[in-house]
Amino acid sequence: MPQTVRGVVARTKGAPVTVENIVIPDPGPGEAVVDIAACGVCHTDLHYREGGINDEFPFLLGHEAAGTVEAVGEGVTDVAPGDFVVLNWRAVCGNCRACLRGRPWYCFNTHNATQKMTLEDGTELSPALGIGAFADKTLVAAGQCTKVDPEASPAAVGLLGCGVMAGLGAAINTGNVQRGDSVAVIGCGGVGNAAIAGARLANAAKIIAIDVDDRKLEWATNMGATHTINGKDLDVVKAVQDLTDGNGADVVIDAVGRPETWKQAFYARDLAGTVVLVGVPTPDMTVELPLIDVFGRGGSLKSSWYGDCLPSRDFPMLVDLYQQGRLDLDAFVTEKIGIDDVEAAFTKMHDGTVLRSVVEL
Repeated sequence: MPQTVRGVVARTKGAPVTVENIVIPDPGPGEAVVDIAACGVCHTDLHYREGGINDEFPFLLGHEAAGTVEAVGEGVTDVAPGDFVVLNWRAVCGNCRACLRGRPWYCFNTHNATQKMTLEDGTELSPALGIGAFADKTLVAAGQCTKVDPEASPAAVGLLGCGVMAGLGAAINTGNVQRGDSVAVIGCGGVGNAAIAGARLANAAKIIAIDVDDRKLEWATNMGATHTINGKDLDVVKAVQDLTDGNGADVVIDAVGRPETWKQAFYARDLAGTVVLVGVPTPDMTVELPLIDVFGRGGSLKSSWYGDCLPSRDFPMLVDLYQQGRLDLDAFVTEKIGIDDVEAAFTKMHDGTVLRSVVEL
């Protein structure tokens, strides 16, 4: 039977979110109902509330989550009721050209649950990134569930569902940071700090954190940065070069996603180095560069989609590293809050006073 639970809803553009009763249908073929334990407050949720993703209001917000599978629909074999899972927003199809070429982390046909969750009056909800996890329970495609160690903290490992994975993956998967590399990260919020943690995991020799906020640079140091640069006070490109024998970093990760930061990343890398764009630009942003510089500097200019992760491969591995004490996911959890506190968490996130607020349900 359908269930009525609480969920955080954005009804109209820019309006404060509200906690409302929502209706969760029984899972159909290929679907699962997940009892949510914890869900991080991600900037993408704020983008949804502000109409920055699309205008398909009302939205059921939340997507960076962990919980327990309650029920599965016909044909589901990878997860079962009782499994502890981290949710992901890229359930791979297995049949598109990327999957058939053995590159499922680029899957071009990811999918969500077919059925719709609704308000009590029958109004269909648009779940954020196909998940909608600021709720007691949610309906997802079973492929959006990745089984992990049930002893892990939901508040910590749920963050792998979006921001932390995006940053870690930008360093490890997209940037292919190697032992002994020099790495610079521009922007030290949640994603940037995760990139720093990823570079540390990869045994980078030098990890340079760049921001205009000393508080964020302190967070970065705690995550493993070996050097910090405040972009308000210094020429970022020159400062990175000064720290790398005049050469520039092997890998530079732009976790901000603005033309000026991307150009800093482009010129702060060594010859034949790699630039990774993981911060999301707006559609109106453009970059102009001398083409001879693009040719002459060589190397790779990459974008990182969800850290180029494959959840079935990466989530269990990273949870194991967390359980072994080698990846401090707890450090990303600034505060734990209730479902009624999401609007206040948006304000704190916008002000830059938290890495992550996590809703516990």
